[in-house]
Amino acid sequence: MASAGAGEGKKTAAGSSLHSKTLLKSQPLYQYILESTVFPREPDCLRELRLATATHPMAAMAASPDEVQLLGLLIEMLGAKNAVEVGVFTGYSLLATALALPDDGKIVAIDVTRESYDQIGSPVMKKAGVAHKIDFRVGLALPVLDQMVDEEGNWGGFDFAFVDADKVNFLSYHERLLRLVRVGGLIAYDNTLWGGSVAASADDEPLSERDRALAAATREFNAAIAADRRVQVCQLAIADGLTLCRRVA
Repeated sequence: MASAGAGEGKKTAAGSSLHSKTLLKSQPLYQYILESTVFPREPDCLRELRLATATHPMAAMAASPDEVQLLGLLIEMLGAKNAVEVGVFTGYSLLATALALPDDGKIVAIDVTRESYDQIGSPVMKKAGVAHKIDFRVGLALPVLDQMVDEEGNWGGFDFAFVDADKVNFLSYHERLLRLVRVGGLIAYDNTLWGGSVAASADDEPLSERDRALAAATREFNAAIAADRRVQVCQLAIADGLTLCRRVA
C-alpha cells in the first residue's frame, strides 16, 4: 500500500486519483508537489509503469510517486550496489531501485506471487534495460529471508532494503534485515503511520476491525524501532508514513 493538476478529486494522466497516497490535508498542495518536483524529473519508464499500475484493481498497494523519488535519491546517495525489496506488487518501487543502482547492481525481490509483476512490471523492466539486476524470489518473506541469512556470505552484504509487505511481520523482517544490511546501510519501512490511524482517538471516526489491528501492530513496530539502538531512525510523513533505519551496530 502505499499502497496532476490542482483541485479536489482531479485525476492524473493515468485516470486515477493519487490523493489517497498522501497524509497531507491539502490535495492542491500534494498536486503541486507532484507537478512541480516529481513528474518533471520522472524517467519515462517509471512513468509508464506508474500509469500501468494505476489501472490495476489493487493500485492503492503501490508506493506513491514522491516516495519512489525519495527512495531513488537515497539509494544513489548511499552508493548502493545490492538491495532487498520485500513486497513487489507490479514492481513500481522496484524499478526505481533498479534505476538507481549501477549496471552491475543486484536486487533480491521477494513476493508471494509474480502475477502482477509478470503482467505489468516485467515488460517495462526489460524495456528499461534493468531486468538483469533483479533476482525475483517467490515465497513467504520470512522463509526467504531466513534462507538468505543462513548463507553467511550474505551477512552485511546489502546496502539498502525496502519493506512494503504485511505489517504484522515488520519486526520479524527487521531482525533478518539487520543481519543482511551492512553497517551504514539503510532499511526503509512503508505505511508506518497507517493513514494516521496510529494516532486516532476515541473521538475520531471509528476504525474498522482490520484498521484497529493494523494500527496496533504499527504502533508496536514504531515503538520497538524507536528503542532499537542498532539503528538511527527517522519517521517521515510522506505517503502513508515512511520510516528510515540506518544501521549503526
